[in-house]
Amino acid sequence: MNNALIKSARIAFADTPFHGKEMDVLVEKGVIVKIATEITVDNEKVSIFDAKGQYLAPGFFDMNVNFGEPGLETKEDIDSGCAAAVAGGFTGVAVHPNTHPPVHSRSEVALIVNRAKRLPIDVYPVGTISKKREGKELAELYDMKLAGAVAFSDGNRPVQQAGLMSRALLYCKGFAGTVLSYPEDVSVAAGAKMNEGVMSTYLGMKGNPNLAEVLMIARDLYLAEYNAAPIHFTTISTAESVALIRKAKAKGISVTCDVAAHHLVMTDDLVAGFDSNYKMSPPLRTITDVKALRKGLKDGTIDAIVSQHTPHEVEVKQVEYQIAAEGIIGLQTVLPLVLQAGLTVEQLVDKLAIGPRRVLGLPFPEFREKAEANFILFDTEKQWRFDRHSNRSKSSNSPLLGRELKGGVTMLINKRQLIKTQL
Repeated sequence: MNNALIKSARIAFADTPFHGKEMDVLVEKGVIVKIATEITVDNEKVSIFDAKGQYLAPGFFDMNVNFGEPGLETKEDIDSGCAAAVAGGFTGVAVHPNTHPPVHSRSEVALIVNRAKRLPIDVYPVGTISKKREGKELAELYDMKLAGAVAFSDGNRPVQQAGLMSRALLYCKGFAGTVLSYPEDVSVAAGAKMNEGVMSTYLGMKGNPNLAEVLMIARDLYLAEYNAAPIHFTTISTAESVALIRKAKAKGISVTCDVAAHHLVMTDDLVAGFDSNYKMSPPLRTITDVKALRKGLKDGTIDAIVSQHTPHEVEVKQVEYQIAAEGIIGLQTVLPLVLQAGLTVEQLVDKLAIGPRRVLGLPFPEFREKAEANFILFDTEKQWRFDRHSNRSKSSNSPLLGRELKGGVTMLINKRQLIKTQL
């Protein structure tokens, strides 16, 4: 189904003359052929969609997702991960190297690129910073870049050696590579099960203090400044982190950052019930941190919102909280969480579609006649239930499973493929 007439959609493409207007859009074979206030067609091969009350926006891009392939396909493979991305409104994802083997050479990068070619989602591998994610020796960064890697990170293993991170920043600077820092000082956070605070004291669990994140951000900011190289911090979670990055930007340091959608809504109080689906890394913080993160989004300190989609099998997640794996699936629930956090449509489009592509140096979707369509339709008032029927992931580790959510995607068009979502 590649031919469609979308009627009366509210356009949410900034920097176009159509922004904020209600327009009809005709798409044929995946290409925008006409944009007007009123379009009529007689062709029976064109499907007509009433989009009254819905927003037509550039496809979202998630720069922090985890698929299991290669090696951990029982968690998620590229097909099922992309199905979840479609349902969540993402036309592009950057896949982190938390796989087995990790994505640390051109072979793994090429595998992911080739596996995703036929799918409606643009899949960009993130290569490792260090070989085997061991934090000892630089991986084949430039080689992976040539094979299709869009950025470099050791995934959920923070780079503990300052010298290694410094060399990575300097080396990537030479070929415009993007370094993603997952900020956590393991020596401070080691063994933690949740955020350090009143709730961790009450529950008697070792806490991960804000300090563990802030120390690493401070270190990497110094390294970025020293090497005159850009750096991106992924999934920041504390008020202190926002303040540090805000000051660094004002100082002229080339720094960007993102936040996971769940950190904009959920707090460490939720851990009181020992539901392992609230165990994640970085951990859920306090309401003070949540408010600071929301403010950071609105004032431009935080550049993007991510899902941090981290699927797990039931054997490692539906167990006692203390021994459960960290992370939740999130591709399908980003939009409802962002709306719950109070972002406007303009703000969420900027942080979910434009900001991530700007950080990674990727082209923005265009909304003009003769351009290849890369957009979604979403309804901020749509009520839907996230359950085993609507969940597209192989895994089910989400505290939102079984709940009614507000805000959903109804259509996605990308790579000349049109998909009407079935949420």
